[in-house]
Amino acid sequence: MENQSRVFAAILPAAGRESVDNEAEHGLEVRAANRHSNRGREVQVTGTAEVCCPADRAAVRVSVGSSKESVNEATDSVSRRLEYILQAVRQHGVSDKDASVRRFLHREAEQYRMDAEVVVTFSDLEKMEQVCRVLVEKLDKSVCVGTPQYYHSAECLNRLRRRACVSAVENAQQKACEVSQLLGQTLGPPLLIREEETKEWRSEDDEDGGGGQGAAALPHLPCRPTFTASSRVSVSFSLRDKSRKKL
Repeated sequence: MENQSRVFAAILPAAGRESVDNEAEHGLEVRAANRHSNRGREVQVTGTAEVCCPADRAAVRVSVGSSKESVNEATDSVSRRLEYILQAVRQHGVSDKDASVRRFLHREAEQYRMDAEVVVTFSDLEKMEQVCRVLVEKLDKSVCVGTPQYYHSAECLNRLRRRACVSAVENAQQKACEVSQLLGQTLGPPLLIREEETKEWRSEDDEDGGGGQGAAALPHLPCRPTFTASSRVSVSFSLRDKSRKKL
């Protein structure tokens, strides 16, 4: 996570405020509010934060097929394997709503061909690996287990966006606190919080960056994409003089 901030401070006299525009070289700008403004002393901070998260969902396609001289033979052959596949999925805690089945019967020359496909969505990626291993070991060549397709759920993306915004605000508050201490002030409550910019991008790189020996030894290992969200916020805090006694 990379955090940055830009700080603007306004240390205003109690009366007779005049407009000034004085920018320092290190990102700190001290300026007075407009003479018609009723706002008191404040510090304005712009903070940014960036958070990332690997995919939390995976979809796996499992297909089976059979060619027989009769429809019943082709159907029975596929149905037995389908039942085993669905049973293995249920035994690993996957609900029926996360598994869909499609069947297709057609004629090939003098035989009947039955093809079926099961698409299973996993939220537990460790169980996904276990199910794939069981199917390959038990059904061998009579089943085709596809490469997992990783993706981010809507819930995961929403949590990530919120985390980026909250982290940016926390970073801004920390910087504002340090600035207020430097100026001999006490940081008051926030006056305004505004999210000014958000960015999102998806990376298909391997989790280890693709530079490790493991990536070279397993060229067919499916990568787990990472989604990154960044947020830039502007926050204004009131300032109180440390010498002023609290009521």
